Amino acid sequence: MCPSTSTTSSSTEGPVIVRIAGRVFPADVPRLCTELSTKLGDGTAAEAVCDVRELTGADLTTVDAVARLHLTARRLGCRLVLRGTPAELQALLHLVGLGALAQTG
Repeated sequence: MCPSTSTTSSSTEGPVIVRIAGRVFPADVPRLCTELSTKLGDGTAAEAVCDVRELTGADLTTVDAVARLHLTARRLGCRLVLRGTPAELQALLHLVGLGALAQTG
């Protein structure tokens, strides 16, 4: 697992939490989605939280990761909420038409 990202679940009934710290690289994106899909696979979580408070250097790869995590959660009947979204990521999400994601948490 890349040290800049991790996926955990706070409890069996609580939200699934995806933490992204540091910089997101293109190779991280499919792995993050697979981890989220695995955590949401049993269908017990209604919400997934993407904690991006420790994110550094938001760029289009980060936007891609957030968008794909959002789609993964939706496909599995879950809502993705962003937590601690840095201003630069909020601006990029608005720029590419995904501003609603920036407003979800």
